[in-house]
Amino acid sequence: MNRDCQMVWDSCLRTIKKNVNPQSYKTWFEPIRPVLLDGNVLTIQVPNKFFYEWLEEHFVQLLKTSVRQELGDKGRLVYHIPEGTNNASTPAAPPRPSNRPSADKDNEPVPGVFDAEQIKNPFIIPGIKRFKIDSQLNTNYTFDSFIEGDCNKLARNAGVAIAKNPGKTAFNPLVIFGDVGLGKTHLAQAIGNEVARRFESKAVLYVSAEKFTNQIIQAIKNNAVNDFVNFYNMVDVLIIDDIQFLSGKQKTQEIFFHIFNQLHQSGRQIILTSDRAPKNLEGIEDRLISRFKWGLSADLQAPDLETRMAILDTKLREEKVELSADVLEFICYNIQNNVRELEGVMVSLLAQATLIERNIDLELAKEVIRSFVKTLTKEITIDFIKQTVADHYNIGKEKLDQETRKRSFVIARQLAMHLCKKMTSKSLKTIGESFGGRDHSTVIYSCRAVQDMMDTDMAFKDTVAELEKKIRMSLND
Repeated sequence: MNRDCQMVWDSCLRTIKKNVNPQSYKTWFEPIRPVLLDGNVLTIQVPNKFFYEWLEEHFVQLLKTSVRQELGDKGRLVYHIPEGTNNASTPAAPPRPSNRPSADKDNEPVPGVFDAEQIKNPFIIPGIKRFKIDSQLNTNYTFDSFIEGDCNKLARNAGVAIAKNPGKTAFNPLVIFGDVGLGKTHLAQAIGNEVARRFESKAVLYVSAEKFTNQIIQAIKNNAVNDFVNFYNMVDVLIIDDIQFLSGKQKTQEIFFHIFNQLHQSGRQIILTSDRAPKNLEGIEDRLISRFKWGLSADLQAPDLETRMAILDTKLREEKVELSADVLEFICYNIQNNVRELEGVMVSLLAQATLIERNIDLELAKEVIRSFVKTLTKEITIDFIKQTVADHYNIGKEKLDQETRKRSFVIARQLAMHLCKKMTSKSLKTIGESFGGRDHSTVIYSCRAVQDMMDTDMAFKDTVAELEKKIRMSLND
């Protein structure tokens, strides 16, 4: 490998590292390898096509900027994807031994069907001779009903890749983690449902960690641990929900360790959910934690306002109910962290509307939300945003309206316009007029300028997030 090529890429990485969070840097940039420097063209090798598409969608501007800093304005970046890794960074698993018992009298194997006399199924009543593995999935949990936003895009896209090629992507295991009510179970089961739809012969199984533990207890009591392990080793896609509940259960962890190893070595897909990142799991053996880190750990964060509105609107439309924009936005301003609370509000509104025949208006929404939150969020105004931004930059609010080209004032004004567009329902024309009589095109330009700065300057991005949080928190005081 050309040494100059490595030196250029190392310099690019130093710029990149300053502008992305540590998790994104480790996931998306550490695996990249520079392979060629030809004049002002740098070629880098990425593990697979999905990897390339993710970089192009989410980090293209940062990559272009860092390369041009090193190679000049004509600097270009070229991707190289190794042959045979179109959708995967790991080779396909070798054909597994045909150790499944035959299920019919002619000894012709039936996909997903097993003989209960040879392998006991912990999910059915004993005594049934033939059975098909029941996935235990909720068919309502699909990708179509899982609303995508910045808060869950990585996990969802990884899930889609897995559903197309289970067990043969770099995301094995996939660990989906996040707080309660953010959609971990929905996404995990959506992957399982999509695999079952695409591959009828594959055995998909969803089980909570609590049920898994109880099954092990029963297997130990009945001296049937081998049957239990053999059953789980037949599964093609294993989904275990709330893996943190294995904490402190040494025997359960020991058995799960052997099942995990067998499935992974056989090229089967493992999907886990947890309320925290693998590194923060307590009471789980180090050897299991290490294996959880083999694939991808993707967090689900609290959805932003637009995503919350999309979620609620979708669920209401499924119930053939439409809300006015102001009621929808009011609800989502006040329910900020938990999708389940949004669903609770929806159920309450529907109950009020159907049982006592009330119109779902702003007044009804306020009544319902009072049972979910202690204090309703006040309206966010343009004036309040301007004052908050001016205070942050230690300038008078009137400076945001004046015709000045001083950089600090321009940045403050552009940032304030960006926040007004994002955090209020006011039109571009109204926002522009509130900043010294400017027109809507100035607002559009300012929003683009702020987004460009956020894409290339991590410190500025943090400032924007800090101000947005401060505005919301202040209105709840």
